[in-house]
Amino acid sequence: MSFFSNVLSRLLAPLLDKRLAAFQNDQIAAHCAEVENIYRQMRGWRHDYHNHIQTMKAHLALGQTDELNQYLSTLDTDLNEIDTMLKTGNVMVDAILNSKLSLAKSQGIRTDATAYVPSQLAVTEVDLCVILGNLLDNAIEACQLIEEKKQRFIRVYLGMLKQQLYISVSNSARGQIRRAGKRYLSTKDAPSHGYGLARVDRIVERYGGFVRRAHEEGVFATEIMLPIAQETPGGQK
Repeated sequence: MSFFSNVLSRLLAPLLDKRLAAFQNDQIAAHCAEVENIYRQMRGWRHDYHNHIQTMKAHLALGQTDELNQYLSTLDTDLNEIDTMLKTGNVMVDAILNSKLSLAKSQGIRTDATAYVPSQLAVTEVDLCVILGNLLDNAIEACQLIEEKKQRFIRVYLGMLKQQLYISVSNSARGQIRRAGKRYLSTKDAPSHGYGLARVDRIVERYGGFVRRAHEEGVFATEIMLPIAQETPGGQK
């Protein structure tokens, strides 16, 4: 390393450390918000469960079996509507998707998600969760900028396409999306937030995958293709 390169590296190191620290702090804050939202939902379910038990006990004590049966039927319908948790076949992906989508719903964002993850993946679970987490963080961020909550939406699809893992995340977006050349930038002002999108691109590139982003008519969309693990004739990956 030359003298000038060494000096430049030393000058840039503190700046990079600050940006990385800011990015990590933002990630921790977002995770805490997601966990807090899940706990809030759990407290709500516990409260509702207690009320349901008391109502059924009251019907039973009064001998109102028809009313009790009707109440149970209504409760069964409500529970089926509540049970919207995604089950992709991968526990880690389930955790990241459900926590992010739960947070989105708490922000008044309509969500529509369909997801399936094959057991044989070339990408690690950690890298896949980093991709999904960053895509959904940016989608939630964009939706929060839209004042009219009825216009807020996020659509997620994960599945197999042409023997590859296909990921699609689209969301409502306001105004112009900032770009630097061919690269889309985060809508947040803080420079650290640009790391999320760049990290997604680096991960996809490392696995020889494909990323395509598009923005039109108030919708921002990202499509990603990732290879799945190939099995050898002996059945090993």
